[in-house]
Amino acid sequence: VQLQASGGGLVQAGNSLRLSCVASGRTVSGYAMGWFRQAPEKEREFVGAIGWSGSSLIDSVKDRFTISRDNAKNTVYLQMNSLKPEDTAVYYCALGGGIVTLRRSPNYWGQGTQVTVSS
Repeated sequence: VQLQASGGGLVQAGNSLRLSCVASGRTVSGYAMGWFRQAPEKEREFVGAIGWSGSSLIDSVKDRFTISRDNAKNTVYLQMNSLKPEDTAVYYCALGGGIVTLRRSPNYWGQGTQVTVSS
């Protein structure tokens, strides 16, 4: 499985971005797909995931970000609204057997896409 993320960029605080991640190599409808991020000099952190049982987002983003997927396109999206400078990070998409599994140890990683939010 290969994961290709896109949609990052430079935006001002308060603006929005939508990240996309397309999976190829197999159908992933039965798997959880999600996002992690890594800010400079910080550890990679789980952001959110969506699976057959629902979705999950961390508290710091759940009122601003939305995660969704299109199984027909093997794609997961992260809609990020009201962006803050502290959201600046490299965002990575990931694939796992379920949301809990993905959060603990994804089976597959995509390459990162840089999100920079200026104040």
